[in-house]
Amino acid sequence: MIHPSDWEQPLPAVVDLTHADPGRIPGDPPLPNFYTAIGSGEEPIEPKITLSEYLWILKRHRWRIGGFCVASVVATLIVSARLTPIFESTATVDVDRQTPSGVVGQDATRTAINDADQFLATQVKLVQSDSVVRPVDQRFGLRAHEHQSALATANGESATVSLKQLKVTRPPNTYLLQISYRSEDPQLAADAANAITQSYLEHTYNIRLRSSASLSEFMERQMEELRAKMERSGLALAAFERDLNVVNPEEKTNIVSARLLQLNTDYTNAQTERLKRQAAFASVQGGSVEAALAADQGEPLRKLAERESEARERFADIRSYYGPNHPEYRRAAAALQEVQAAFDALRGEIAERVEIEYRESERREEGARQAVAEVKDEFDRVNSRSVEYQALKREAEADKNLYEELIRRIKEAGINAGFQSSAIRIADPARPEEKPVFPNIPLNGLLAALFSLLVAVAAAFLADALDTTVRDPEQVARTLRTEVIGSLPLVKNRRGFSLAPLGTEGCGEPTDDTLSFGESVRSLRNAILLTSFDRRCRSLLVTSAAPGEGKTTTAAHLAAAHAQQGRRTLLIDGDLRRPSVHRIFNLPSVMGLSNALLGEIPWREALVRVDGLSDLDVLSAGPPSRRASDLVGRGLLELLAEAASDYDLVVLDAPPLLGFAEPLQMATAVDGVVVVARAGVTRRKAVASVLATLARLRAKVIGLVLNEVHAELSDSYYYYSHYRSYYGSRPAEEVQS
Repeated sequence: MIHPSDWEQPLPAVVDLTHADPGRIPGDPPLPNFYTAIGSGEEPIEPKITLSEYLWILKRHRWRIGGFCVASVVATLIVSARLTPIFESTATVDVDRQTPSGVVGQDATRTAINDADQFLATQVKLVQSDSVVRPVDQRFGLRAHEHQSALATANGESATVSLKQLKVTRPPNTYLLQISYRSEDPQLAADAANAITQSYLEHTYNIRLRSSASLSEFMERQMEELRAKMERSGLALAAFERDLNVVNPEEKTNIVSARLLQLNTDYTNAQTERLKRQAAFASVQGGSVEAALAADQGEPLRKLAERESEARERFADIRSYYGPNHPEYRRAAAALQEVQAAFDALRGEIAERVEIEYRESERREEGARQAVAEVKDEFDRVNSRSVEYQALKREAEADKNLYEELIRRIKEAGINAGFQSSAIRIADPARPEEKPVFPNIPLNGLLAALFSLLVAVAAAFLADALDTTVRDPEQVARTLRTEVIGSLPLVKNRRGFSLAPLGTEGCGEPTDDTLSFGESVRSLRNAILLTSFDRRCRSLLVTSAAPGEGKTTTAAHLAAAHAQQGRRTLLIDGDLRRPSVHRIFNLPSVMGLSNALLGEIPWREALVRVDGLSDLDVLSAGPPSRRASDLVGRGLLELLAEAASDYDLVVLDAPPLLGFAEPLQMATAVDGVVVVARAGVTRRKAVASVLATLARLRAKVIGLVLNEVHAELSDSYYYYSHYRSYYGSRPAEEVQS
């Protein structure tokens, strides 16, 4: 009997199967497209995993992840403890970029270029160079301590020396170089670091010394050529001065230039004077009195003109009073004639003097022109020789200056070569260390824990991503577009399991696993029977994708649970190839469904009543028969029609749907189909193929049942642990009721 508290258990969501498309959940997109994709052999698309599912994956594999991490850390600690300790010593070198490279000359005043990064990178490579480390290797035999190949050590003179344990670093934002060396011997590590540092300082000094010596040698070779060239240019300059018969041709050039400038001025003035005299001469030649008056000698003529004007006025006045024979008239006329004669004579003299002055200005102009031409010729001759002189003088001075500069540089190079610059100096020598730098056991353990954790987590996620089985109701709903109507927990101790959870007699004391399984069967029964159909579900087909999924056990327990409600129930073993219902109930299988399909006996004569379940009848499969399998379609349809009047529910255990013909005919004959899948074993692709086949047959798929579920498959199964505590708090007699 069922206790009223059993109805308090949570029931899975009920699926409305009244729609035309069987197996379709309300609100889902149409099924044909989905099942077409499944029928084409494509794997259903897996949606993105949520954060909660990631956490569940970690929880599911927590023991494996923890074990792998612990094993990795322990192995790392053991290996680290067995490794030979390595000691590291570091010498610090200070590089002063402001210190001049010399004490005299340009090297003493040269400022540092803003190239600290490039300069320090160059020094790092220089410390690691063969010229620096080779003397130290020959002194301490470092390559032998580093266990380098015998061939590399034997060919030490020809092969480049490279020390694997040498490390040169530069601390950020500093002018320091840290030269570190590692060795199993702490004293050797310190000695090698200090020796490499000292070799580096000596090598930089030798580089500068050799560079200065090479420069001095080169400049000394050039001195003889410069001296000879300087002497040749000096002799050429002296010979040119002798040819010019002057000490300095530039001074003579300046004198001639001044003379030429003065003569040009005189010549211009002469031209101006000549033009003026020529104009005056032309005016006088025309006989114009005004022109004579405008001449330089016109002043006396102007006075005579005034006297003539006065004489004329006086003569005019006298003539108006006296006649021609009057003495006053004759005296006035004679005075006028005398003044006119003097005026004409003076005008002629002025014309002659103007002509003379004009001719004289012409001669002066011509003389000035000739003088300018002569001085210009002399200036051109002197100037052309002066250009040649300047070229010879510049060449001689350049040779002399270059020779003197070369001598000065040689002296400076000699002085600076002996100056050991303190720009690179040892700031802190290396000392033997007490603690090894390798192996760092705590760090190795931490890194091992970190990386092993990352690897383990990645492996867990990868394994989950590669798992294509059905295991979680939410996953099934997302990928297969169907609902999980029930989940049957895994029963670890299957001995004596049978129908114990359903209260059949003679099965002993029920265990926690059987109690959980029985409660799950009841929940499944209610999820199926309470589903809203257009008509009552009178027949139910239980099938799976492949054998071994637990469909027979599910069908048997589901029929028994329905019979416990006092309702007439018929369980038919439709698996004619591999029947197993009779073994669950310990019933004989001499006569059964195959005999009824062949018409040998009526099907009611093959029914067997189960002990302890008066409302449950079982129709076993009977003896195997191929002919009976071919008659399933019509015969089973008639059988179900007859049983509908006698039984409240007919449960049909069918063979696996994939690869067999009978379940296809059975699915079209029943009111609903339940597909059983083994959690963590059955592939989603197989379940999808089953659903697609049922959809094409337009069979009414009630939903999917997950069998053998446990907490390791999904976090959705945590509630099964509630059964144990719930039943444990109730009296035993109440549980068994």
